[in-house]
Amino acid sequence: MQKRTDLSSLGWGPRRGRAYLSAAPSRGLGPASATLSHQTPLGSSGLHASCLDLWREKNDQLVRQAKVAQDSRQFLRGQQLAQDVLEGFRGLLHSLQGLPAAVPVLPLELTVTCNFITMKASLAQGFTENQAQDIQQSLERVLETQKQLGPRLECGLRGLWDSVLHYSSVLLELLPALHHLAGLQAALWLSTDCLGDLTLLLQTLNGNQSEASEDLLHLLKTWSPPAEESDAPLTLQDARGLRDVLLTASAYRQGLQELITGSLPKALSSLQEAASGLCPRPVLVQVYTVLGTCLRKMGNPQRALLYLVAALKGGSPWGPPLLEASRLYQQLGNTAAELESLELLVDALSVTHSPEAPQLLIEVELLLPQPNPASPLHCGTQSQAKYLLASRCLQIGRAEDAAEHYLDLLALLLDDSEPKFSPPPSRPGPCMPEVFLEAAAALIQAGRAQDALTVCEELLSRMSSLLPKMPQLWEDARKGTKESPHCLSWVSATYLLQGRAWVQLGAQKEAISEFSRCLELLFQATPKDKEQGPASSCEQGCMSDVALQQLRVAALISRGLQWVASDQDTKALQDFLLSVQMCPGNRDASFHLLQTLRRMDRRDEAIALWWSLEAQAKLPQENAAWSLPLFLETYLSWIRSPDRETLLEEFQTSLLEPCDL
Repeated sequence: MQKRTDLSSLGWGPRRGRAYLSAAPSRGLGPASATLSHQTPLGSSGLHASCLDLWREKNDQLVRQAKVAQDSRQFLRGQQLAQDVLEGFRGLLHSLQGLPAAVPVLPLELTVTCNFITMKASLAQGFTENQAQDIQQSLERVLETQKQLGPRLECGLRGLWDSVLHYSSVLLELLPALHHLAGLQAALWLSTDCLGDLTLLLQTLNGNQSEASEDLLHLLKTWSPPAEESDAPLTLQDARGLRDVLLTASAYRQGLQELITGSLPKALSSLQEAASGLCPRPVLVQVYTVLGTCLRKMGNPQRALLYLVAALKGGSPWGPPLLEASRLYQQLGNTAAELESLELLVDALSVTHSPEAPQLLIEVELLLPQPNPASPLHCGTQSQAKYLLASRCLQIGRAEDAAEHYLDLLALLLDDSEPKFSPPPSRPGPCMPEVFLEAAAALIQAGRAQDALTVCEELLSRMSSLLPKMPQLWEDARKGTKESPHCLSWVSATYLLQGRAWVQLGAQKEAISEFSRCLELLFQATPKDKEQGPASSCEQGCMSDVALQQLRVAALISRGLQWVASDQDTKALQDFLLSVQMCPGNRDASFHLLQTLRRMDRRDEAIALWWSLEAQAKLPQENAAWSLPLFLETYLSWIRSPDRETLLEEFQTSLLEPCDL
């Protein structure tokens, strides 16, 4: 006859309310909630062994069912199976934790907890506070067996881990499961950037030999989880597999951060470490892309190109490597390849990827931060990629291509747009009205003035409700009583571009009218005094005071050129003179004024102006700390005489030399 054992020392003795055990599994793979015979006493050793066997078999069945869900080729079917497995683990864990904590049962209980946390995190695609609570409860259960819970509850997870690992030397049978749980804790802390706690945990797991080291990668490499017994309960992912995932994710996160902060050699080393580790295909594509970025910034474009080609061969996602390839080709001066990369990027971002079956594991992707605009992996949306393509075509002079791309972009943006415009808080590209203005500039440059007028009219119609209020808006902005709306500069720029379109169509009267409307609006925006400085621009965040100044100069020069074309030199002289007074260092304004003075035979004034230009040319040129909107840069190129320097030399010969005789 089998000898009965006293289980009271393990916490398995009868308790009030726990005289009988509810633990037998129900039929099938549902939660183990059906009760054993209510007549079976708790103290039976046969019952003890039977319950453990049943619970363990339940765990193993759920793990095998999870593998079936993972291998399912039907996404919805796989999701449903995975949810069933999650509920099965939840019910099994509830049964185990419904009993007093006991060392013989804890290896199974901790294994079920690890499987439950793994399922929950993988289905949720990330860790939450719930997983931290699950880990904390498991640690408290371990301490409960040692009668050491008490005030340690106030120490938090970090203190609980110190206490549990302190007792692990006398709980050797728990070590594999505890290391497994520690791997999940490490994954949670890594994903939430609790690197200090993670470092301390790894130091404790590794023992005194690595206590002095704070290098996270070194600590992960040193960590050697104990091997599980061959008859141990099945796990979805063991501690050693978790360690490999943690090592790859840590190396990648560290390399990405070092790249962003400019520590390029360190970033290269960390990223190469990540590429050599357990790297799923989508993550390997990202690692190769960031390696390409790092090598490009280090001045090694050929090696960067090799990594980008490898990233593209790796398959989806194609967006980040294509965007980085366009930057690389731009740096190399290969315009054709740059534009081709951007076109492919637009196509890649237009593809909708079908969801894949869940992996039901803690994978590297779950531990990585979401790409922010500073990250080389941030490739934006299809419309942002289309804007990059359109603006690059405009910048390099491919006006016809730029015009078509801008029209496609406007159609894409206006598909779901609202009539109200507002600049987004962090803009990867320009706000909507600037896209309209750039589109109009591209159309004018392509010789499509009528289409440009249509785009300008569309923009004005979308801001028509604000036009009657503009005088009061300017006044509020100048007094500082209200933030000036960005639409004021947009409307002024629209009038300017409409004037240029009428010039192209040969309608001189309409052109002068539009330039005058632009100037009338712009001169109301003049700051009251210079104490406000550049940062006080009423177009802060959209158009600077420098841009407004250049916009005024462009409108004055444009109207002056129309006066010249209609043989009204006196009016042209006024506009050119005013443009020089507003922006004394503007050589375009000075050149047009010089030409007008010479044509009006005002020799002395022309010579004085020429000497002023010569003196300015000899001064050291300061690099401008500001940049102009693209539409304005394009416009200024139209009023810049291509043979300006040649004409200045001719002026010196024809006008100055006779004075020396």
